[in-house]
Amino acid sequence: MGKLRHIAITVPDPQAAADFYCKAFGMTQVGKSDHALASGVYITDGVVNLAFLHYKTEEAAGPRGTDFVGLHHIGFWVEDAHQSREQVEAAGARWWMGEVPDKGEGAFYEVKFHDPNGVVFDISAHGWVGASREGSRPEAPQQSKVAAG
Repeated sequence: MGKLRHIAITVPDPQAAADFYCKAFGMTQVGKSDHALASGVYITDGVVNLAFLHYKTEEAAGPRGTDFVGLHHIGFWVEDAHQSREQVEAAGARWWMGEVPDKGEGAFYEVKFHDPNGVVFDISAHGWVGASREGSRPEAPQQSKVAAG
């Protein structure tokens, strides 16, 4: 079974969006990224990772394109990514991008799919910075750099 622990929203200015939610709801910034596919700022309430992303390529942005503002995808923290991939595909999901690395257990990755309605979701067995696998809030999330996702 998976736990919803990641929500990614595309915005024109990830830092401005993160600043708003930190100020408005007391969330904590836990990371930033700037890669070829996207730049992002990551915040948390201690349980869920909220990513504000600005995609740089149409391929990474998906069918809505790089100018779209809104929900891009949601992410589920799973026990076993290979088993979960089989399960979601058997339920009707279509693979979009990403693979589980063969080596490097600590490597960050997401495997993205489209559900039967076209909604994008991803799975990861390693979760997201600032998120809690079991739903308990840590004392204070640590700042770190993370991959765009």
